[in-house]
Amino acid sequence: MTRFLNRREFVAATAATTAGLALGATTMPNLLAHDSKEPLFKISLAEWSLHRMLFAGKLSNLDFPAFTKSEFGIEAVEYVSVFFKDKGKDIAYLTDLKQRAADAGVANVLIMIDGEGYLGDPDASKRKQAVENHYPWVEAAKFLGCHAIRVNAHSEGSFEEQQKLAADGLRSLSEFAIEHEISVIVENHGGNSSNGQWLASVIKAVDMPSCGTLPDFGNFMLRKNEDGTIDWYDRYQGVAELMPFAKAVSAKSHEFDEEGNVVETDFLKMMKIVLDAGYHGYVGIEWEGAEPSEVEGTRLTKKLLEKIRDELSA
Repeated sequence: MTRFLNRREFVAATAATTAGLALGATTMPNLLAHDSKEPLFKISLAEWSLHRMLFAGKLSNLDFPAFTKSEFGIEAVEYVSVFFKDKGKDIAYLTDLKQRAADAGVANVLIMIDGEGYLGDPDASKRKQAVENHYPWVEAAKFLGCHAIRVNAHSEGSFEEQQKLAADGLRSLSEFAIEHEISVIVENHGGNSSNGQWLASVIKAVDMPSCGTLPDFGNFMLRKNEDGTIDWYDRYQGVAELMPFAKAVSAKSHEFDEEGNVVETDFLKMMKIVLDAGYHGYVGIEWEGAEPSEVEGTRLTKKLLEKIRDELSA
């Protein structure tokens, strides 16, 4: 039977294994620092890019790091909690995952957390519970060598009420996470969070250096109306508004044209916005298209990012 550690045991085990299994992104990195000998930005792979393979059992979370390295030549990964939801406090599982990443020469960058409650819930007790539901993931991220967890800032109420509620939940979680040297980063992920101005104002209200954003190139749907139409926030404006607080970036792609460019987003324009903000950290590939396959879509996205990186470097 699998034994789950309590928090004190978990923290002790983390400290004991860090020296022997050290690998991963440096915690709370200086993303604005750039050595001219280093690439303008680094490329990581978001696990969601392969979600159909994972849900179908064709790939496991444990095999994700090695597959990323062997299939794409990418040396950094971003996990998604739903693919090991019952293992967040399982020290044996996390040790295995960390060792597999180390063996493959792959850095663990962050964990994207979903399904743990609303950090901006209007009900104070539910909001507190949502914050505490994220604690094990903070500890797991620290254990794996990640620098951050990605969270959502869903709330309810008026525009201003949601600002205050989301800021309250994020501040509480960040106060816990900073003790573990883990950043809490919010993705534009629908609703008010897809309004760049709103999310930027929430991060300002939290006012903690460890709480930032994960700008996603594609997640700017504000709402779907009853008549089927969709209200969109300008993606370039949104990314520009979120970049001052960015600790990670998600290069989302859905469709490619014959020239190898993403149809829905001008990646060159978007990466100029990213770099103009002084960001030189990881840019995570997140392929979400139906065709081509997940593997080929990921390859095409990597190829485009590398092409843009070479062009901007020159």
